[in-house]
Amino acid sequence: MIVQTILLVAGIICLAMALVLVLWPRWVAAVPAFAGLLLLHLSYYIAVPMGTFIFWGIATLIVTGLFYLLPSGEPDGHSSSNLYVGFTAMAGGMLGIMLAPRLMVLGVILGSIMGQLAYSRTPAGKWLLAPSSLFWRYLPIKCLPIIVAVSIVCIAVMGIVID
Repeated sequence: MIVQTILLVAGIICLAMALVLVLWPRWVAAVPAFAGLLLLHLSYYIAVPMGTFIFWGIATLIVTGLFYLLPSGEPDGHSSSNLYVGFTAMAGGMLGIMLAPRLMVLGVILGSIMGQLAYSRTPAGKWLLAPSSLFWRYLPIKCLPIIVAVSIVCIAVMGIVID
């Protein structure tokens, strides 16, 4: 019982750390999110199917590889778009959970797109030129790590709330 409680607390800490890394990127946020999901599953507090682990594990590996291959930050040296994209992706994920759990990932994707669009309308994000091809090329590079991390956290939240 004590080990399960320790795993539960460690999993929640990992999930919280992933959300912090989504907003202030210093490392890949999907890695602690996946670790948190794994720890919650090992604590027997939530039950996650093996297919879910395989899918999100591969997504975490892809995002980690992209993190090391792509340059860090934005062309102007800021990372303020993470606040816009991160908060709207979290809001989209929570809205997706409330509407229908099957729509959660769609909510995260639409939320991150709306956040990137909102950021492109600010003075710091004018370089994105919202309807241009630069916007659509930058969107998956910036949003994919956030989508993967927030989706994993939302899966864990669904497991906690629904079970």
